[in-house]
This record gives sequence, C-alpha cells and structure tokens, in this order.
Amino acid sequence: MKPADDLLRSGDYARKQIYSRSRLVRWSHGSRFEVARALVAPQAGGRLLDYGCGDGTFVAMVHADFAEAVGVDVDPAQVEETARRLGRLPGVRFGLTPAAARAAQTGSTASPAEGAWDVVTCMEVLEHCLEDERRRVIGELRRLVAADGRVVVSVPIEIGPALAGKQLARAAAALRGLGDYRHRERYSPVEFARALVGLGVARPVLEGHGFGGLYRYHGHKGFDYRVVAGELAERFSIVRRVYSPMRALGAFLNSQAWFMCVPR
Repeated sequence: MKPADDLLRSGDYARKQIYSRSRLVRWSHGSRFEVARALVAPQAGGRLLDYGCGDGTFVAMVHADFAEAVGVDVDPAQVEETARRLGRLPGVRFGLTPAAARAAQTGSTASPAEGAWDVVTCMEVLEHCLEDERRRVIGELRRLVAADGRVVVSVPIEIGPALAGKQLARAAAALRGLGDYRHRERYSPVEFARALVGLGVARPVLEGHGFGGLYRYHGHKGFDYRVVAGELAERFSIVRRVYSPMRALGAFLNSQAWFMCVPR
C-alpha cells in the first residue's frame, strides 16, 4: 500500500519541500526522492534503515517494497511525532539512532541492530555534522549495514556553478515567503567567489537546543561534498555516483551528490 498524500503532507519536511508552492522546489526535492527509490530498489524485499529519517517521508514512500523499514533520528520529540503519524504502516518502526539512544539511556525496541540491514540510507544529514561527528556517523553506518549490504548517502552540492543557481533559487523562495528560506545563509563577495571555483569557505558553527541540551551543527555554507566522498572511501568502496536532479550534468549544475557504497 502507498500512503495517501494527506499522510505525507502532514510531515513538516514533506509539506515544505515535496509539496511546496514552488514548482522548482517540488521538482528538485521530488527528483531527490525518485533517485533514492531507484538506488534502494535492488535491495527490495530486505530490511531498510533510514538514518536521520526526519519526518519519515522516505520510509513512508518505500515501506511496501521492504520486509521491514525503520527510521531513526536523534530527536526524541521528532521520533515520537513521526511514529504517531506513520508507525501504523505495515513493517514500519521509528526510533533513536544508537548514539542518541545511549545518551537518553533508552533501550527502544526500534533501536537498529548492527550488521542487520540490507540497505542503509543517510540523506541530507552529513552536511550538518561537525567534522568529528560526521566521521563518527560514517563509522556507525558501516557498523549497521550487513556485510553484503549497501549504504546510500546523499549530500548537497554547495560549491562550483551549482551554488549560484541554488542561492538564486533560495533568494526567490525567500521573497515568496516559502519555508525557512528567509533564514538562508549569506556569502560575502569573496566567499562566494571562492566557493564558485571550488575553494574552501569557513563553515559557521550554529547552536540549537535539543533533548540533550545545547548542541552545535553546521548549515550548508562552505560544505564540500568531495570531503565526504573521501571519508566514505575510507570505510567503503563507492560503487556508484549519481547527481540529481539532472543526472547528465554531473556535479556541474546539480543540487545533490549521491554515493552508493559497499563495506570494505
């Protein structure tokens, strides 16, 4: 069974992105989920884990193709809300990531078992992690996936010519009052020029409040997907690279980079 549109629309992320009033936003993010579905399709019938599941949109979209589909996230309030909305779908569960479960001293039955997952997805998560945390999460993905399984990672492209198009689209969305785009990160002229030619830009460290108190994270500014590719290659063999939403253009004018990985 496929979840009804109103079930997906009730998710905060889905409402702002794949059901956005902006055709461009809908197309870009809709294409992202289409790519994700295609990349996990070879593991259909097995067990899927979505690491950093957010509002559970992807789990809801693909659960019928898998014997079990579990989403995990770091925020107990987010997990509780997502489980309330989507937890009755067949074969679907939601819980905390292993590290978050340990921090909360929770032994949830939805906590993912190591080495048990035929496919692990981690989409639009790593760019927000500080460097040490990002490497820790990549190590956790390696421990969670089965020896013959697959890990699918997506991250945004925030360097090169693609950045100019994305900043323009974000500014247009902000003018229309869409989503949270009015809070987008800004670049100085020097920073923008450096990012356009693929050079490094300092990454601001932001702060928020979660279940464990104050936490620190990155936005998109200064993120370089090539760094993540190198870190993934330390733990996995990258067997396929895909770019979306316009696959033929490679990284040149696309929004996301995708990495299909197998354990070393």
